[in-house]
Amino acid sequence: MAKKKEEKTNVMRILDQRKIPYTARFYEDSQGPEGTREYGVHVAEALGQDPARGFKTLVARGASKAIYVFDIPVEDTLDLKKAAKAVGEKSIAMLHQKELLPLTGYVHGGCSPVGMKKPFPTVLDGSVEGLDAIVVSAGKIGAQVELAPAALCALVGGTFAPVSK
Repeated sequence: MAKKKEEKTNVMRILDQRKIPYTARFYEDSQGPEGTREYGVHVAEALGQDPARGFKTLVARGASKAIYVFDIPVEDTLDLKKAAKAVGEKSIAMLHQKELLPLTGYVHGGCSPVGMKKPFPTVLDGSVEGLDAIVVSAGKIGAQVELAPAALCALVGGTFAPVSK
């Protein structure tokens, strides 16, 4: 049986337009433990990659009602106190899942820091600074892109800060 040709996502098109090198990674979406830390590890394993290079995109709201994006290792959790400090907020809380699509244009499990409906302040966990490449969602479940963290940070106008635990 021939493998079907994978279609480019909007994230890939944006990276192409900006001439940012990346490698597309596709996986068959199986019923892994979605919504848990293990799901990110499941995706990394499906791609045959080290989970330490896999990053998940989380969206939160600050006490000021501003929206923030955080990219952290798939095996970690967001430290809300560190995240609030990194963005200058008194506190932050995770965005409710039902708010994700209207605000970002992405569904839960397919959220990417690239190509959201509006640009939001973005923080990449400080652990990425020592890596030559990381893998983030390509904007839909079943698709990922591997790229240099510095290029990703520059593209989204982000910063680096230790925000995971």
